Amino acid sequence: MIEGRLFVVSAPSGAGKTTLLKRLMARVPRLVFSVSHTTREPRAGEKDGVDYHFISADTFHRMADKGLFLEYAEVHDNFYGTSQKSVLQQLRRGHDVVLDIDVQGASIVRQSAILQGVHIFIAPPSLAELEKRLRGRKTESEAHLAVRLKNAVIEMQAACKYDYLVVNDDLDETIGLLV
Repeated sequence: MIEGRLFVVSAPSGAGKTTLLKRLMARVPRLVFSVSHTTREPRAGEKDGVDYHFISADTFHRMADKGLFLEYAEVHDNFYGTSQKSVLQQLRRGHDVVLDIDVQGASIVRQSAILQGVHIFIAPPSLAELEKRLRGRKTESEAHLAVRLKNAVIEMQAACKYDYLVVNDDLDETIGLLV
C-alpha cells in the first residue's frame, strides 16, 4: 500500500525550481526529494547522491534496458532518470516524494499505471527574466544558453498539462503558495 503522495515538479532551466524545492524541503516535514540519475557532469557544488546520482552513459542505458527507471529522458544532450524502486520505497514509508523532472519525464509519469501524482509547473515571470537568470548563473556558453532558451519556449507550452501552474516571480511568495 502506498501511503505518501507523489509531487511531480517541472520547469524550464532558470525558473528557480531547484532553489524553491530546497527551501520547501527545509520547511515541510515528511517531504523527500527523489535524487535522479544523470549522465551529465556535476556542476560546482553538486554532490553525488545528494543532487544527482552521476553515472556513465553505459550504466544509464543498462539501467534503462532493465526497466529500473520510472521515467527517463534525454535533456540538453544528457540523460536523466528516476529510480522506480527508490520512489516506491519512500512512498511506502509514508513520505511525500518530489520528482524534479522535465516535461518529457512528467508526461511519462502522468501516463503511468504505477503511480499517480500532483503535477506542478514552475514558470518564470517572462522569457526575458529567464534569460537574465540563466546568464546570471554564468554556467552556460552562448550556444548552450540559446539551446536552453529555445527549449524553455517548448517546455512552457506543456504547462497546460499540469494540475497547477505557479509563476516564480517572488521566491518567498512562491514558497508560500507551495507549502
